[in-house]
Amino acid sequence: MSLSKRSAAEFIGTFWLVLGGCGSAIFAAGVPEVGIGYVGVSLAFGLTVLTMAFAIGHISGCHLNPAVTLGLTVAGRFKSSDVPAYMIAQVLGAIVAAFVLSYIIGSADSLASNGFGEHSPQGFAMGPGIVTEVIMTMMFLIIILGATDKRAPAGFAPIAIGLGLTLIHLISIPITNTSVNPARSTGPALLEGGIALQQLWMFWLAPMAGAVIAAVIYKWFEKEE
Repeated sequence: MSLSKRSAAEFIGTFWLVLGGCGSAIFAAGVPEVGIGYVGVSLAFGLTVLTMAFAIGHISGCHLNPAVTLGLTVAGRFKSSDVPAYMIAQVLGAIVAAFVLSYIIGSADSLASNGFGEHSPQGFAMGPGIVTEVIMTMMFLIIILGATDKRAPAGFAPIAIGLGLTLIHLISIPITNTSVNPARSTGPALLEGGIALQQLWMFWLAPMAGAVIAAVIYKWFEKEE
């Protein structure tokens, strides 16, 4: 399939991830008495990936995340020449989703952006935030690489990956509001501006580092003894 069609699928998939995941945090998490809370938001993010993995996995591979694209490339699972188109599509999908959310809510002041320090949901500092994002992204990529390995049980990868992202959110929403995805962080931050945009660098650097570490680890697993 052409790169343009695969990139379009990545745009749609990342749009759905940000719209569904961040949308659940904006509209449903804090509703009195019936709010879904951290658990519901975690499930929402996991379900966006699970549904898109079945919907577009056969088209683009369903990366939805520049860190995933980088990790798969370093692991030898993705062509480096296709990386720019995928990453651009992912970031654009996230930005458009953030615009839609801001239109619905009537404001761009609070779009479930990621952060540390005073912008962390529970006030966690930059250091713990970096460690959290590196480790969570590393584990996410290990899950992806393992679940999509040709030796793994066929057909179950979307379930493992979706549940993995749910678990990651359950752990780390209080710390950084959970990124593990530079595109997911970029869309809301660009519209919110201020501290969200000032801290965006971390949500590119840490997930990308975690993805590369995971790729190196998994390639070591694949080496013949």
